[in-house]
Amino acid sequence: MTLPRPLIIAILAAAASGPVSAESPRGADAASIERGRYLVKIAGCNDCHTPGYLQTNGKVPESQWLTGDQLGWRGPWGTTYASNLRLVFAKLTEAEWLKLATTAQYRPPMPWFTLHEMTKPDLRAIYRFAKSLGPAGDAAPAYVPPDQEPKGPFVLFPTPPK
Repeated sequence: MTLPRPLIIAILAAAASGPVSAESPRGADAASIERGRYLVKIAGCNDCHTPGYLQTNGKVPESQWLTGDQLGWRGPWGTTYASNLRLVFAKLTEAEWLKLATTAQYRPPMPWFTLHEMTKPDLRAIYRFAKSLGPAGDAAPAYVPPDQEPKGPFVLFPTPPK
């Protein structure tokens, strides 16, 4: 049996275009990924979650964005570290991220309250952008309680006024 030439061309064209998945930046999803890239830049996500971002005035390759940091943030709450969001997002579905982003309350200096104010389309865009980068890097150091000394470098926050 011989297939009609238009059908063969259609099959070859579909095969050449590659698989389409939720991760593929096509159409509306490409616009959402671009929106996510923009939001990550302006919302300050890179300021803490990308090593060296602040110190280089944002001149860090995108391949290193959102990989967490070894720099601790120490205050009355203990010492916290900016998590590797690329590893975090690799383990979450979009629905899980939306729930987490709108309900979680993190230790300082993470401004969790700004996540609560973001629209669902913006939170989806951030998720899709981070997922498009793929997992990379290592997990950030674990939280250090206030009565313990962190091992690496940290920024010391003053005790807030009463």
